[in-house]
Amino acid sequence: MMERALSSAGVSLMFQDSTLAIRYAENLPDHLQPSLILGADDVQLLGEKDGSYILRLKQEVLKTGKSSSAEVEFSTVDGVKIYEINVQRTGDGSGYGLLSVISEVTESRHREKVLKSLLRELSHRSKNLLAIIQGIATQTARNTLSLDNFIIKFRGRLQSLSNSQDLITDSSWRGAYLFDLAEKQFAPYWPDSAVPMPIFGINAHLTPNAAVHLGLALHELIVNSASHGAIAAGATTITLNCREAELDGRKAIEVAWSEQIFTPATATAAEFEENSFSKTVLERVVPTSMSGRAQFSIDTSHIDYKIIIPETEYEILRRP
Repeated sequence: MMERALSSAGVSLMFQDSTLAIRYAENLPDHLQPSLILGADDVQLLGEKDGSYILRLKQEVLKTGKSSSAEVEFSTVDGVKIYEINVQRTGDGSGYGLLSVISEVTESRHREKVLKSLLRELSHRSKNLLAIIQGIATQTARNTLSLDNFIIKFRGRLQSLSNSQDLITDSSWRGAYLFDLAEKQFAPYWPDSAVPMPIFGINAHLTPNAAVHLGLALHELIVNSASHGAIAAGATTITLNCREAELDGRKAIEVAWSEQIFTPATATAAEFEENSFSKTVLERVVPTSMSGRAQFSIDTSHIDYKIIIPETEYEILRRP
């Protein structure tokens, strides 16, 4: 019954006498069975490196009577296995011995490692997100003249950030597809649900960093269109196209916004004045964040924005 219980629990027992010679062992892991010799010590069982370490630990337990534990790793045909060895002294002054309880902790240690890695990544991303929010707040305040206007613009930009973040979170922090990102940013402002959103080309999968920053750029463009540009004039003369390109001799994609405008003076003077937040985001913040390159132009009939994104910030998982 004890053997069955040990086997079911994945626990091994080993007893050693006062000379630390192995006298009894039950349910040892399969890869240790060939090394088990009654009368041998831990070095012969575990190998020179791990065995010497465990032997010193057991000598201390035998001497002081204070229980102790340690972990050892073994390379097996099934990969690296991690075992926890808990050691306690048994018997009395007339004769001490050591009882070792050995249990495999590979899965739990792996989970702990993954959790720590995720927490570090979450902390890193949270700090980046807070830095972006702080920058949005500062620049929005610098370029608005009233509190009401600040609140409207700041809320809109935070919502844009939230929309991008939702896609990233839903993908377990792997990023977001360009088409999904664009649709998420366009949806609140697109005037006619019966008219498909004009998104064409390669549906590249963007890194979390690229998704967040490109989402901000698309937000600035669509908000301007809804307030002063094509959408405000009742038109849907906008296209967003993604194609393969090159950047400094390396693979890249070019995401291009093209908008035909009907009130050029209003559109020019609205969101895209020199040193405005929108212009800064499009020309400096977004391309710099991705080590890319951007070009923004506005004339009497068009608003054009092109950003080239390097291959480190995307994957092409689906082709048109």
